[in-house]
Amino acid sequence: QVQLVQSGGGLVAPGGSTRLSCAASGINIRTYTVDWFRQAPGNLQREMVASIESDDTVQYAGVQGRFTISRDNAKNTVYLQMNSLKPEDTAVYTCRARRLEIYWGQGTQVTVSS
Repeated sequence: QVQLVQSGGGLVAPGGSTRLSCAASGINIRTYTVDWFRQAPGNLQREMVASIESDDTVQYAGVQGRFTISRDNAKNTVYLQMNSLKPEDTAVYTCRARRLEIYWGQGTQVTVSS
């Protein structure tokens, strides 16, 4: 059974940092492209904010310089390090692993507020 289990997030002060984890079981996440999405309150759509391919090519959308996506192959985990957080970063963050098949994490709330 394939699972992507997320951890991290929670309440963060503006300007603060947090790291989200997406730990895989049942697949070798090293061979997948992994994307991080977020869905802000009241927004019906998810937006992709970062992606790492199997060759470790990374892409960011609108969060360059503040967010960093990385992979730890030994832990079969992908991370999203988020720095200089702003209230508008408040959202549910979800990881997705894709190849021919697609798997989703359960989602993690990140709230940026003082």
